[in-house]
Amino acid sequence: MAGEMDTLSTPWSAELGLDVPIVNAPMGGAAGGTLAAAVSRAGGLGMVGMGSSASAAQLRAQLAELGELKRPFGIGVIDWVIRKEPELLTAALDARPTVLSVSFGTEWDWVARARDAGCVSVTQVADVKAALRAVDAGVQVLVARGAEAGGHGTPAVATLPLLSAILDRVEVPVLAAGGIASGRALAAVLAAGAAGAWIGTAFATCPESLFPDEARRALLTADATDTLTTRVFDVALGYPWPAHFPERVLRNAFTAAWDGRTPDDDARARLAEAIATDDFRVAPVNTGQGVDDITAVEPAAVVIARLCDDARRLLAKPPTR
Repeated sequence: MAGEMDTLSTPWSAELGLDVPIVNAPMGGAAGGTLAAAVSRAGGLGMVGMGSSASAAQLRAQLAELGELKRPFGIGVIDWVIRKEPELLTAALDARPTVLSVSFGTEWDWVARARDAGCVSVTQVADVKAALRAVDAGVQVLVARGAEAGGHGTPAVATLPLLSAILDRVEVPVLAAGGIASGRALAAVLAAGAAGAWIGTAFATCPESLFPDEARRALLTADATDTLTTRVFDVALGYPWPAHFPERVLRNAFTAAWDGRTPDDDARARLAEAIATDDFRVAPVNTGQGVDDITAVEPAAVVIARLCDDARRLLAKPPTR
């Protein structure tokens, strides 16, 4: 696919040098250098994601996994993490990614730094007001993150109505995120006017992701009703996520016992042990509501080809009912 312009291409994806308008979401703990390289080589935009406990050393280690990548790639970091670890942002800019995504914050000094480094600036937004603030700050591309999305974010508005509302109010490219794990969902957001799809869960089970096999198995047997938004893991682990940014995860024994409550010391110790031993009956697995469409472990290139083939077919044929 790489090197050929795809019929699904959008002006934004073509300008960036992509063959298909697909971005792997920079999921902390899943989107490392190997996955990013695989997505980029398949014609999309591979993103290296740094999560709540990220460091500059971790980022550099994952960037080394990109190898001799001759394709566009991106890096995604969390605003409050780079405030705590400024070297992380410096390391990201030094890598000269095509795209730099900084989300979940209210300060915009990073936008000028991204511009000076030659990076396209991207941020995730959950409502129109946030979109307008980001555009006013000079952000070049928005990600309309719907409530269906996995991981952290404000679960305020579903993907399609959010995308529609933002597209009506801004001139910059807008990517759609949340619940996009099938060709039908990809076709829907492209038909609605998205510049591309920001996809997480569909790539989490790929063999190139950093997810342990036990987490992959948990996703393969889950459906959309098995997810919930919660702050319980952040509270238990001491991560300073603002309260309006819960995370969507799979329900498990820990959420059943502690969601909406403050875990005690014994519970915190059990959680730490579960994370260390990949026991996802207790440890968190971030996932979006598109998890219904995840039925097999497939390489990233296969996922992209399948999503695009299905989307092309659906967009090409007239409605029959």
